Amino acid sequence: MSRSRAHDLTGRVVVITGGARGIGRATAERLAAAGCTVVLGDLDGALAATVAAEIGRGAVAAELDVTSAESWREFLAATAEAGPPSALVNNAGIMPIGSILKEPDEVTRAIVDVNLHGVIHGTKAVVPGMVERGRGHVVNVASAVGRLAVADGATYSASKFAVVGLSEALRSELRPVGVDVSVVLPTVVQTELSAGVPAATGVKPVTADDVARVIEGVLRRPRAEVWVPRWSQAIVKTTGALPRFAQEAVARAMGADQVFRNADAAQRQAYEDRARRT
Repeated sequence: MSRSRAHDLTGRVVVITGGARGIGRATAERLAAAGCTVVLGDLDGALAATVAAEIGRGAVAAELDVTSAESWREFLAATAEAGPPSALVNNAGIMPIGSILKEPDEVTRAIVDVNLHGVIHGTKAVVPGMVERGRGHVVNVASAVGRLAVADGATYSASKFAVVGLSEALRSELRPVGVDVSVVLPTVVQTELSAGVPAATGVKPVTADDVARVIEGVLRRPRAEVWVPRWSQAIVKTTGALPRFAQEAVARAMGADQVFRNADAAQRQAYEDRARRT
């Protein structure tokens, strides 16, 4: 990936999944302001349409169930007026948390379907056109727990580890044909998804716009992997070089190993109810 020259975003068509809320909406607003035509996909199609109307600047939206290949085909047909996508931001995700031993099977399937299969379906639906045109960019929004697993988030963490691995494999596969692949790994983001989840000691929670700013930066200057905040990557890489017992000691000292277990259940109730119905 070349970082020597910044890409102009003006006129680029960017598909954003989970575009009606949180990181997706913040990304759409920021990219539209940068001159992109944003195409919002969300399971809540009505809300996505409202957000697109509020953003203006040619933004379009349609209902999208990222777990369905057929829904992807219908979504791309419904938003074809925007033009062929030059970038895809796979952002849609859900994060029900709790002990995996108590996690209903349907919730386990939903987490994997949305967080992993959604990325795969999106890639298969959008990237062939990029390959034909000889250029494009896929940005997969994973999570810090895609590199550093946390108790009471086993399935969510596994799905994000898979997205990181998928991104690395795709990068090798698509680079020779002119398509960049980046993965973004935020820590705790102040959105509904992380309601009630405390940040690790010394790690300030980031906003949806903080992540959106990084996504914009990655689209301008492609990079393989970017963390939000960026300095958190150094902590993980440094501790990753330590013996296992030392890694665990650092995690305990920062409270990083208990952030999901210490989540405020009352604050999470509304989100958990909605996510578990997905």
